[in-house]
Amino acid sequence: MSRIKTHVKKGDTVEVIAGNHKGATGTVLRVLPEKGHVLVEGVRMIKKHQKRNQTFPEGGIIDKEGPIHISNVRKVHTESTGT
Repeated sequence: MSRIKTHVKKGDTVEVIAGNHKGATGTVLRVLPEKGHVLVEGVRMIKKHQKRNQTFPEGGIIDKEGPIHISNVRKVHTESTGT
């Protein structure tokens, strides 16, 4: 079983460079290397109908991040303030 290498990892700050959310920036919440997708915080919010359970006792419609193809994001290099 070989490991799939990606240019971003969890916790990196990325910018969306293509698609409907072009120009948006956020932190990578999760990388899905098998599918070639990433979940970026606050980008591509989708609505999901959630059935009632222990985590969501009321159920209803929740907002969550949707996947973006990994080729549509670019790692943003943050400037470090080293002394």
